[in-house]
Amino acid sequence: MASQKTDSKTRIAIIGTGGIAGAHVTSYLRMDDVEVIGGADIVKGKARKFLDTFNLKTAKDFNSAAGMLDALKPDAVSVCTYNSSHAECAVAALEHGCDVLLEKPMTVTLDEALAIRRAEKKSGKILTIGFQPRYDVRMKKIKEVIQSGALGKIYYVQTGGGRFRGIPGGSFIEKRYAGVGALADIGCYGLDMALNAIGYPRPLTVSAAAYDYFGTNPRYNTPEDAARFSVDDFCGAFIRLEGGITLDFRMSWAMHMDSTGATIFLGTEGGLKVEPAGPGHPWGGAWDGSCGPVTLFHDYLGTPTHTPIPLPEPKEDNFYLKCRSFVDAVRRRLPAPIPSDEIIYNQAIIDGIIRSAACGREVSVEFTE
Repeated sequence: MASQKTDSKTRIAIIGTGGIAGAHVTSYLRMDDVEVIGGADIVKGKARKFLDTFNLKTAKDFNSAAGMLDALKPDAVSVCTYNSSHAECAVAALEHGCDVLLEKPMTVTLDEALAIRRAEKKSGKILTIGFQPRYDVRMKKIKEVIQSGALGKIYYVQTGGGRFRGIPGGSFIEKRYAGVGALADIGCYGLDMALNAIGYPRPLTVSAAAYDYFGTNPRYNTPEDAARFSVDDFCGAFIRLEGGITLDFRMSWAMHMDSTGATIFLGTEGGLKVEPAGPGHPWGGAWDGSCGPVTLFHDYLGTPTHTPIPLPEPKEDNFYLKCRSFVDAVRRRLPAPIPSDEIIYNQAIIDGIIRSAACGREVSVEFTE
């Protein structure tokens, strides 16, 4: 079992050495109290090449996560594999006594997420999910306004975002690896931004549709990628939440539109409008820590009016803050910064969207932990 000494460096290993793993290592290398001791990837030679890129000459490379966990017994791991292997790798790390930073989305299916939750509870270790927009000062301001009660009772939320054109390649577009497309890749951010702001109410029902008109069309994708494209490039859903709240959600990798619109929160005493970030931020939504103007709509002396909300400027990279908060939790034995008991609801919605889109009708969200 892994042990932790607060007066020594935290020994961290990387499971999956693809693109996002580089952001993890870049962040860890800024920390004097962290040592990256190894990396594992199922592609032969990939982990070694990755570690050498960051001049981690003494870090060990492996072709399997299990082999690395057995040999190195790290204190903590970052799980950076493709979506469909998140559950397998996270469970293995927890069973080996490691604290875990798991990249988003938590999993593909709700059953996989519940398996991780069971392993987490049994192990007593820290599991946090990688939603770096939580650390953005603008996202925190939005939550602060909503939690202040200025909007009264929240009853309707519209969120999402997406790209005019922005279909990725690699493992993102094949169902066997990614599980789903735009829904999980960037849609999970839009869900977290809205749900975190209103306190993560439990989802009850989901009615959804998903499309692949752009990803499978060689006019908008390379012929090779179009031929293997097997996930969604656009999805929309209507979700009922506890407390009489409804959530209108949409997300896109490609569409004939610049944005799916502003994120809005409607309450009995006011409404909050979060506009897309605009030029220089091509995703067209407030889902990844960037947003445009934020405006509070309310009454003043009986007259409808609106008030711009001043937004602070970021002073630190959100991804670094995500990794730093994980390390702090590991070293000081703090609660998980972004706990699975919140993100399980995010995952339940994604699972409901998948099921509803497949059967063409509304589905219930029912599970016990």
